[in-house]
Amino acid sequence: MATLGLIFSNIRDKEIFEVTRERTIASTPIGGRYRLIDFALSNMVNNGISHIGVVTKNNYQSLMDHVGSGKDWDLARKRGGLVILPPYGISQNVYNSRLEALKSIKQFISKANEEYVVLTDCYYVCNLDYKPIFKQHFATNADITCVYRKKNVTADDYMPINVFEVDSDNTITAMNIHQEFIGEANVSADTWIMKRELLVHLVEQAIEHNWKSFNRDILRENLHRLKIGGYRFNGYFGSLSSMDSYYQINMDLKEEAIRNEIFYQKGRSIYTKVRDSAPTKYGFHAKVVNSIIADGCTIDGYVENSVLFRGTHVAQGATVKNSILMQSTQVKENAVLDYVVTDKNVKIVEVNELVGQKDKVIYIRKDGVV
Repeated sequence: MATLGLIFSNIRDKEIFEVTRERTIASTPIGGRYRLIDFALSNMVNNGISHIGVVTKNNYQSLMDHVGSGKDWDLARKRGGLVILPPYGISQNVYNSRLEALKSIKQFISKANEEYVVLTDCYYVCNLDYKPIFKQHFATNADITCVYRKKNVTADDYMPINVFEVDSDNTITAMNIHQEFIGEANVSADTWIMKRELLVHLVEQAIEHNWKSFNRDILRENLHRLKIGGYRFNGYFGSLSSMDSYYQINMDLKEEAIRNEIFYQKGRSIYTKVRDSAPTKYGFHAKVVNSIIADGCTIDGYVENSVLFRGTHVAQGATVKNSILMQSTQVKENAVLDYVVTDKNVKIVEVNELVGQKDKVIYIRKDGVV
C-alpha cells in the first residue's frame, strides 16, 4: 500500500542544549558516523516508503547538506523521493507546534497520491519496523495508530510528556499530557499512522477552529469520535532530550546487543551519507579498548570506552577515555581527556588535561580551541 512519510526535523524547541544549540535535532551527530534523521529516514525506506517530506524550521543548513538529494537512501527520484519542506506555508510566521507545521504543508499533503501517511519525529535512535504496526492498524480497524513504549520516566526526559492508557484491544482509552511526570508509563513515541485523507480533514478542521496542538486538539479530543489504537514498541529507543541522554545513547551503541538490534537487522539497515574517507590509521603506539572508531581517523594514543567520529586525530601519548569526539577533533600529544564531548573541528592543543564526570561531562563547542 502506498504511504507518504512526514518527518518533523526539530519540532521540540525546548530540547535545546549544547549539542543542538546551532543545529536542528535531526542533524545531531550520533554513533560515530550517523545523524539522528538517518534512523527515521531508514525506517521509512526499509518499509517501502519512497515519498518522504522532511519538515524543517530553523538551523537546517547542515541537515540539507547531510541529506542532499536523498541519494544515499535511494530517494533521489523523479516522482516522490525526498522533499525538504521549508517552515513557511499558509502563514508568514514560523510555526510553534506540530499541528501548525502540518497546516503550513497542507498543500503538499493534499497533492500527494498515497493512501496512507506515517508521521514521526526524529529525536530518537531505534530500528522501527512499520509492517507489524500496519498489520495491527488493519486488524483493529483503527482510524489512527499511535506508537508508544513503556518506560520509566525521569526528570531528565523531555516535558510535557504524553501518556496513554491502553486497553486489552490495543485501543487508547485516555491520553494525559503531563507538564511534569516521573514514574513508569505508556509514553508516546511520537509516531502515527492514518489515512492521508483523514489527516487532510483533521488539518482543515484545525485551520477552521484555530487549533494549535496535534496531541491535545487532534488526538485527545477525538478519542471517543475516532478509533485510535496504540502499538507498543518493545525494542531499544534512545530518546534525545539533554546532554546526559546524548552521552548515554552514544555509550549504549557500544553495547553489542543494542548495536546488533539497531544496525544488523536483516533487510532493515540504517543508511547515512557516504563519504569517501580513507580507513582509520592506527599508529605503533595506538591502543583502543571498547570504543567506536569511524573511518578517516588517525590514532596513535590510548582510546577507551569512547566514540570517535570521522577524521579525529589522537596524537602519540594522548589518552581519551569515556568521551565523544565529533568530526575532525584533534587531540595533542600527551593530553588527557575523560568524560569530554567535543563538537566538530575542535582542537585540544593548549590544555594538558580535561576531566569531567559521568553526570557532568565537559562540552567544547564547534571550532573551539582549548
